[in-house]
Amino acid sequence: MNKLFIILMLSVFFTTQASAQKDLTLEEAVSGQYQQFYPDHVFGFGWIENLNKYSYLKQYQTLVIGEVGGEEKEVLKISEVNEALDVKFNYFAGIKWKDENTIVLKLQNTVVTYNLKTKKGTKIELPENAERTTFDHQYNNIAYTIDNNLYYTSVAQYNQFAVTENEDKNIVSGQEIARSEMGITQGIFWSPTGNSLAFYQKDESKVHDYPLLDITQTPGKLNSIKYPMTGQPSEKAKLGIFSLKNNTTAFIAAKNGAENYLTNVSWTPDEQFILLAEVARSQKHIWVQKYKTDGTLAKTLFEEKKDTWVEPEKPAHFPSKNSNDFVWVSERDGFDNLYYYSIDGELKSQLTTNKFMLKDIVAAHHGEVFFTATGESPLNTLLYKVNTKGKQVLLTKEEGTHSVDVNCTGEYIFDQYSAHDIPNIAVIRKASGKEVKRMLEAENKLADYKLSEAEIKSIKSRDGVDLYTRMIKPKNFDASKKYPVLIYVYGGPHAQMITNSWYDGASLWMHWMANQGYVIFTLDNRGSGNRGVEFEHIIHRNLGVIEHQDQLDGVDYLSGFDFIDTSRIAVHGWSYGGYMTGTMMMKSPNIFKVGVAGGPVTDWKYYEAMYGERYMDTPEENKEGYEKTSLLNQAENLKGDLLLIHGTSDPVVVMQHNLSLVKKLVDLGIQVDFFPYPMHEHNVGGKDRIHLMRKVLDYIIDNNK
Repeated sequence: MNKLFIILMLSVFFTTQASAQKDLTLEEAVSGQYQQFYPDHVFGFGWIENLNKYSYLKQYQTLVIGEVGGEEKEVLKISEVNEALDVKFNYFAGIKWKDENTIVLKLQNTVVTYNLKTKKGTKIELPENAERTTFDHQYNNIAYTIDNNLYYTSVAQYNQFAVTENEDKNIVSGQEIARSEMGITQGIFWSPTGNSLAFYQKDESKVHDYPLLDITQTPGKLNSIKYPMTGQPSEKAKLGIFSLKNNTTAFIAAKNGAENYLTNVSWTPDEQFILLAEVARSQKHIWVQKYKTDGTLAKTLFEEKKDTWVEPEKPAHFPSKNSNDFVWVSERDGFDNLYYYSIDGELKSQLTTNKFMLKDIVAAHHGEVFFTATGESPLNTLLYKVNTKGKQVLLTKEEGTHSVDVNCTGEYIFDQYSAHDIPNIAVIRKASGKEVKRMLEAENKLADYKLSEAEIKSIKSRDGVDLYTRMIKPKNFDASKKYPVLIYVYGGPHAQMITNSWYDGASLWMHWMANQGYVIFTLDNRGSGNRGVEFEHIIHRNLGVIEHQDQLDGVDYLSGFDFIDTSRIAVHGWSYGGYMTGTMMMKSPNIFKVGVAGGPVTDWKYYEAMYGERYMDTPEENKEGYEKTSLLNQAENLKGDLLLIHGTSDPVVVMQHNLSLVKKLVDLGIQVDFFPYPMHEHNVGGKDRIHLMRKVLDYIIDNNK
């Protein structure tokens, strides 16, 4: 009797627990991924210079200071800064430490300093149209662009100085060049002491204008952007070197081709030289060069060539402040590794010989280089260090995705990481990797929701290559039933959809869609990131071909499960994923029933030169490849339902792609659905993203029956 009662009560308990779980709404899934459900994190972490102290933000409005071996203390509220300096900051925006007592904050175009001891500071208001604000390393000066010119001002007091004064709008200074390809993320480079300022300048006179429609005015207005398409005239880049003391500028121009790229800019520690990589427009040849600060070429240090492409993405790093000898990242042996050079171009040693991908150099000092890399599993991001003798050490033994910050002495590391089953953990480690302080261990904020666990697998392609997959099933999955499939695809270079991190790289809307009775499947095909040259360069001159083949191998894998309804397979992707969606729908019309392609490339001749020519060469050099991979030339094969989506102000994949495909389908008498998002750029963000995902998923559900 007692035993029966206990069984009954346990049954009631587990039934109650199951019924207590909540359904995730699509609105919650879209807007809550990085808000409501984002695991607790240590936000705004920063090391305080030359001390074993650190700071972080508590609820964004309170500054906390801690000591590695001691306690933490709340030291300042943002309201105190507002009162002292007559500003209206609602959080510690962009906080940086100028010295051990002084912080620098920047919100929009207001810049303030505040001394925690004196309770005083400074405030300056930059011009309303100032952009790309960049502090020097001491936070004494700040450079910024206004329209096509470059300026700087003192943080302590407002004195604006013009670095360039070009009236010709085609001459643009201080902005990113090469449309931010090849690791280019900025156009302003302060020297170590802040006495000089290097900056990009580009001449866009020969680059075609591309019109974007602004419907917010009456009548509508065309705004033009410079957009060099593959095979067409491109920008001509220079690097300016401005002396704050002398108010003079010297320029570096490409030596081996007027339209070559200048990338990976770095100052030597003694400020006597600038190192950079000149990349041929073909991107098959680079010259790593040393320039004097008067703009003259001191020496070409070394060259690299490849039949596919050579893509330098990281500047030189200097393991010692007292030496100009540098570390260079190259994938010349098939994977990104570290090579140690003298400032005269002599290869002193190859520091690493890893058969996995380096991701980023985190710090370089005191004879050591700290870097993140995948390690043996391409799904991880781990922290390593190597010294100039080539001794390499793994510092994060826990598998997962680590984000790290090394202090200026190289003694301590702040490490915040997640994994498949870890929402977030934040710790401080010694340089040996040993954990010395655990700051946070986050809970799963989705524990009360009806969500299934993603299944991460590795399958073999038809020619024996390992391909990683992610499958999300409904929470109430029943293996005796048949389920339709939604394949989410990106598939392009540098991207990796599946990682060993919280959510496994997935979006929460995928879990919502799974609970509507779908199996959600993703495969990282060849050509995608973090797998090395052999895996990534196979796509050269034939984008979409091997990627499509790998995606079909994923479908073959799915068809081996009795619970998969192979007659109801949908596909969705954005950008390169939009291109892949169109490719899969048109090359395999009998396999894929429904597709939603957002912001898709439809013909590589319409895409930008910097990216397109790297992977496809020019239309003149690779006529067959362009014709074979164009969706316009495959459109006649379309059978299923296809929804095309585009932001009308897209400056990345311009609307000519989508409209050209729509026109082709109209000419062929084939029905297609099209939905524009007015005034949105390459993706749809903000509150409209809920509308977007409802549009995408409703379309799939309604047409995949």
